[in-house]
Amino acid sequence: MSRCIRKATAALCGLLAGAIAANAGAASAPLCAKPVYLTFDTGHMGVAPLVADVLKRHDVKATFFLANERTQTGGTSLDDHWAPWWRARVADGDVFGSHTYDHVHWLKDLPGDRFEMRPDFGPHAGKREILTAQQYCDELQRSAARFREMTGQAMLPLFRAPGGRTSPALLKAAQSCGYRHVGWASAGFLGDELPSDKYPNARLLARALADIKPGDILIAHLGIWSRQEPWAPAVLEPLITGLQAKGYCFATMDRHPAYRAWIAAHRP
Repeated sequence: MSRCIRKATAALCGLLAGAIAANAGAASAPLCAKPVYLTFDTGHMGVAPLVADVLKRHDVKATFFLANERTQTGGTSLDDHWAPWWRARVADGDVFGSHTYDHVHWLKDLPGDRFEMRPDFGPHAGKREILTAQQYCDELQRSAARFREMTGQAMLPLFRAPGGRTSPALLKAAQSCGYRHVGWASAGFLGDELPSDKYPNARLLARALADIKPGDILIAHLGIWSRQEPWAPAVLEPLITGLQAKGYCFATMDRHPAYRAWIAAHRP
């Protein structure tokens, strides 16, 4: 091969590599100058179809954190009844993380890399139990394994602890098995867990539209048992359109600048 051809080949390879890198960067970059990150934790799933309809209608992609919670259909949020719904979310371009399988709350750290926990669901629901760091990792992975079984797709290497309750030791344990925690912004707490009499939908919507800032991670649920005035879709749709009117766009957590490098390094 002549020297000229070698130089031309090297230049072409460089251009191709640059184009590939640029496309990868563009794929993971936020969609606009004012992104927010809408996330949902599982719940009783009663509003799940309505949530999906609103997201699809406004071309919004969201991030879902999955636990196997009791549902209004008499089953659980990761049972075969809901598998088609999760497959449809994959097809719509949403992304997913673990919420632990039995919605396990951290209570306190114990010596020897152990944790006192309380699951809300499963065979030990409501009982305090002690988990090792590895057992907590196994709990995170159970949701990921069930999700792959339902959809054939992998979750992101992200999780959200139920109630957002963590400790440095718990976060270290999760990171040791490839999971990074996702919390939420103060203004991003959308209030669907709050009592309806004190926090009606109109108040929650007004507060969110006034306080949310670019880059905020927002949190809601696919149904809260205790709320009498359903938050979705009554608040969800005007929240989306209201933020869009203010120049915001909605991005998934794989586009978040604080998580992109972690995801790239730990994606299954």
